[in-house]
Amino acid sequence: MSENLNDLKVFIIVAQTGNFTKAAGQLGTSQSALSYTIKMLEQRLGVKLFHRTTRSVSLTQEGEQLFNDIEPLITGIEQKLTHLNEFRDSPHGKLRINGTELSINFLLWDKLSRFSRDHPNIQLELTTDYAFADIVKDRYDIGIRLGHLVGKDMIAVQVSDEMQMITVASPDYLKTYGTPQTPEELHQHRCIGMRLPTHEQIMAWEFKDLEKNNEVMNLKPDFVMVVSHAHLKVKAALDELGITWLPKAMVESELLNGKLNTILEDWNMRYPGYYMYYPSRRESSPLFRLLVDTLKLY
Repeated sequence: MSENLNDLKVFIIVAQTGNFTKAAGQLGTSQSALSYTIKMLEQRLGVKLFHRTTRSVSLTQEGEQLFNDIEPLITGIEQKLTHLNEFRDSPHGKLRINGTELSINFLLWDKLSRFSRDHPNIQLELTTDYAFADIVKDRYDIGIRLGHLVGKDMIAVQVSDEMQMITVASPDYLKTYGTPQTPEELHQHRCIGMRLPTHEQIMAWEFKDLEKNNEVMNLKPDFVMVVSHAHLKVKAALDELGITWLPKAMVESELLNGKLNTILEDWNMRYPGYYMYYPSRRESSPLFRLLVDTLKLY
């Protein structure tokens, strides 16, 4: 019976991800082993569960029916087993967290590190990306995003103060190319941008428009370099390659030691702080509450 439950769990994760490679990554196994498990499950049930192409996997009508019938049951069993583990003297289990590079690497790392030391039998799985993850579909316990990006159907708990964005460059760059006095003058400078995974867009820079009652001004300079992670913008600025726009929390040490200078300070934008968010059904878990209490701001 346990083997059948494991096979059904494999089926659920493949259905949720729509991809054998992603499902194999979540389960820590190979794509070929996963494909074999699904093939054997289909043979035992006598129905085809998935339509397979070279690029995608989708449920058949029979697969959709099976998924709708068993997914709530399997999820319920997993939650009950997790709750049993939490009654041990020392908390056990795994917590999967999806957040941005800034939130995990810079804002919450010290708390996460302390949590891991204090609870050695709890495995933390940390994923950083810039896409807005569907934490239910991708089987994360917690997501961490800016407050205005959190879905209304989620419980949200604040984990950071508001985020200040700043524009920076190295002293030597500014000495060579001059210091822009307004955001529009960035068009005459070398700028370092970042491409977001959603729709392959390059992130626009936002500033307060001092001439229009601090309305938000969106700007896309002519970038000489475009990167996929914010820490590369820091490296490029330190190497005197140009001006970049990023959260102040990422470069506080570089500002203190004089390796980077701030410019356009009167136009700086501030955004609501980061929040962790999760489905309401997770709130009753003692293991889960340990992490929430550790990360919350107040």
